[in-house]
Amino acid sequence: MVITCVVDYTIDPAETEAFEQFAQAWMRLVAEHGGIHHGYFLPAEGASDRALALFSFPSLAAYEQYRARFGVDPEFIAADRIRDASGCVLRYERTFMRPLLPTDLPGHSG
Repeated sequence: MVITCVVDYTIDPAETEAFEQFAQAWMRLVAEHGGIHHGYFLPAEGASDRALALFSFPSLAAYEQYRARFGVDPEFIAADRIRDASGCVLRYERTFMRPLLPTDLPGHSG
């Protein structure tokens, strides 16, 4: 079963450029380690301190293999260093969801 991780960030609006660098690094790493990144969604209108990220792995086990690299893999450490050095992320919350896609609907032929 596909698992999608939704990360809700509170960011420092003064550090949006650093957050974008952080996001670009993680989009690449997710893709290189078996996931599909659906993108980061940055403030445009309304609250300027909220951002979201969504990415999927084919299973919870695949996600856990990816997570095992945190704090160990030099590329993962470097990506987190962008966040830590800039202070661009003030807080984040991770939620795991199961997607229901149009291709899952009865009668879908595509």
